[in-house]
Amino acid sequence: MPEGPTLVILKEALQPFKNKKVLKVEGNSKEPIATMSGKILKDIRTWGKQLLLCFSGFTLRVHFLLFGSYTINEPKENRTPRVSLQFKNGTVYFYAASIRFLEGDLDDLYPWEADIMADTWNPKRTKKLLSAQPDLLVCDALLTQELFAGSGNIIKNEVLFRKRIHPLNTIGDLPPAQLSAVIKDVRQYGFLFLKWKQQFVLRKHWCVHNKSICPRCQIPLKRAYLGKFKRRTFYCENCQVLYNKDQ
Repeated sequence: MPEGPTLVILKEALQPFKNKKVLKVEGNSKEPIATMSGKILKDIRTWGKQLLLCFSGFTLRVHFLLFGSYTINEPKENRTPRVSLQFKNGTVYFYAASIRFLEGDLDDLYPWEADIMADTWNPKRTKKLLSAQPDLLVCDALLTQELFAGSGNIIKNEVLFRKRIHPLNTIGDLPPAQLSAVIKDVRQYGFLFLKWKQQFVLRKHWCVHNKSICPRCQIPLKRAYLGKFKRRTFYCENCQVLYNKDQ
């Protein structure tokens, strides 16, 4: 699943199509995608893991789910896109993604302060919302888009390792300083993720995600599908502290 930093890269890659007319629309989406034919792409925005293509009067929301992908000017062989948009200067293809049309003001639909990659990111808002949910597992919190829009499984695993926090801690278990450190590091790691991905070296910087050995302790990492989201979690039982040992 593309995480927030990847969507920032996609937004930049799509800039040549901004203010350009859609000449042709194809795809197997059940949404009325032909509506976009002949329309001008007014703006390109992102919120977390969602791409928002803004037209006059409506917005196309693209969510890549677990297996979605995109290409620009290079269609995949033997694959039908969910939707493709052809412009005079190129074509963008979206595969295995959720396609939905939105109406109304996006400012009424999205809490921009939750986006970890946005200038509007508000860590105080997130801390307040987290403090009101003391029983929420920290591994679930970092995947909750209303709290950390753009944070995904890679960011979750790496941040918890960097901050030495066991994924089965609840928010209420964490000392206040640790909670603040996690919130801060989600955004910091998001921008490191962005830099490394732009340099094509992201995987080289993973400490625990998809790894087998803890780089600090040199012992096998644990792998488990934890929390309500049941996403694969990599962690070290030795150096990542579980504050409530009764869990």
